[in-house]
Amino acid sequence: MHDLTALILSASYFGILAIVFAETGLLVGFFLPGDSLLLAAGVLAANGDLNLGGVMVAVIVGAVLGCVAGYWIGHRFGRNIFSQPNAKFFKPEYITRAELFFQKYGWLAVILARFVPVVRTLVPTMAGVSRMPLGLFNLYNIVGAVLWGVSVPALGYYLGGLIPNLDRYILIIVGGVAVVSVIPIILKVVQARRA
Repeated sequence: MHDLTALILSASYFGILAIVFAETGLLVGFFLPGDSLLLAAGVLAANGDLNLGGVMVAVIVGAVLGCVAGYWIGHRFGRNIFSQPNAKFFKPEYITRAELFFQKYGWLAVILARFVPVVRTLVPTMAGVSRMPLGLFNLYNIVGAVLWGVSVPALGYYLGGLIPNLDRYILIIVGGVAVVSVIPIILKVVQARRA
């Protein structure tokens, strides 16, 4: 946690924006510390090292721009990848499934994906592959970014003011949040497999 705190303090708001952008928009960014970054930044704001409003703006801007980048990557390159004749993991029928999914659950997926690690990296790209209308995508993108970018740093800020030395427990808290957020996805996958 000390390394994350040092990183946030040295990179400040631009660093937060850049990390959130990469995590939400670039497929290689799935390993970046999204939730722990936001919680830690909230805790640092509670300690007076950062401004909470600045943290929230950096997160929201990075999340919106990152998802737009992910959408355009999927829109531009996704169909070519899924149409390769010998592709093992990327089959053309997956495009049809993605299109149906985003027609039915697109708004929910784009908004709620913010709160699920790895999923928040994949959803914008798959929305682009499935050709979800850009206007709708951006609406849900902004709503999700605001909900995520305000609530998670605010939670860190609140807990940081409430619990002394919270920075020692951030990884445990993030692990618990990740487990709880993945449970509905696992249940849905199991339900789909049974059907």
